Amino acid sequence: MKRPSHFLIVGLVAAASLWCGRARAEPSLLPTPLSYNYGEAETPRSLGMGGALRAHGSGTTAPLLNPANLGLTRVYHVQALAQFTPEAARQVYGGAVADSTRRFAGSVAFFGGFVDPDGIDRSFIDIRSALSFAVSDAIHVGVTGRYLTLDQEGYGPLGNSRVSGGLLDPDAPPTGRNALVSELTFDAGITVVPVEHFHIALVGKNLTYPGNGVLPTSVGGGVGYGDRDLSLEVDAVADFNSWPDTSARVMVGGEYLVADAVPLRLGYQYDMMAGSGQDSAHTISGGAGYVDTRFAVEASLRRSVAGPSATTVVAGVTIFLESFGVPIQEY
Repeated sequence: MKRPSHFLIVGLVAAASLWCGRARAEPSLLPTPLSYNYGEAETPRSLGMGGALRAHGSGTTAPLLNPANLGLTRVYHVQALAQFTPEAARQVYGGAVADSTRRFAGSVAFFGGFVDPDGIDRSFIDIRSALSFAVSDAIHVGVTGRYLTLDQEGYGPLGNSRVSGGLLDPDAPPTGRNALVSELTFDAGITVVPVEHFHIALVGKNLTYPGNGVLPTSVGGGVGYGDRDLSLEVDAVADFNSWPDTSARVMVGGEYLVADAVPLRLGYQYDMMAGSGQDSAHTISGGAGYVDTRFAVEASLRRSVAGPSATTVVAGVTIFLESFGVPIQEY
């Protein structure tokens, strides 16, 4: 069982890296929100389920989608991640640590990457720190602090101008530049478990309202069912900054664990792209991996079937430290 799963992950990562290398031959033609994936990093689980994990995304997924979910499972996970969007030559590398072995749960995530190196040539560093508190078994609340710095070294379609030339540093002309975005913001969420296996979540992201499409402010939520082997969820998000008008995304995803070792994931996402002058986008996604008591190796792929042509691949390796004797506090 292990070897086919390992070959799948290695094959997907190698193919995505080669594809990204070929994509650098010309500037990205993707709309900016899609090039930046709405300012989000993803795990193989969240991508494979179409992003529908705001109600069930625990562990290292929680600081990325909903910090309240940190305390839903009692774990101590360390995860390394790589994400590729070939059409934008976007590559993101990083990882997260999640410790929910106590009533107060915490997580730290760090990502760095670049977008469109042969065009606008932007690079970024994204740091997040999340905390959650289990008010009871039925109510979980959480907050994530986030710092993003993004630099631009190239020019957009209008060349060296105020619109697409980046931010020049007046003390270091003509090539010195200031960070295009250097912002501290936060997310906040709540997850309610009214009955066993049934979760309802509400989360706001970038709530300081930075007012740009790199850190778009959004409010969303999800409703889902999940037990040991099966998870099903529906999410919806209202995005206030990525497009000219407030836009909506709707996500549906599912996961089934085969033979206690192989997670199979499927997802669908509808993206309204309001006011963009383009047709709405529809994407499908899927993923698989190998999981045992000590580690997991996973990968997922998302592909548009209508709207702008875009592909995203995410691969990750997770170590489950609780399996090596890390104590878990009862509450």
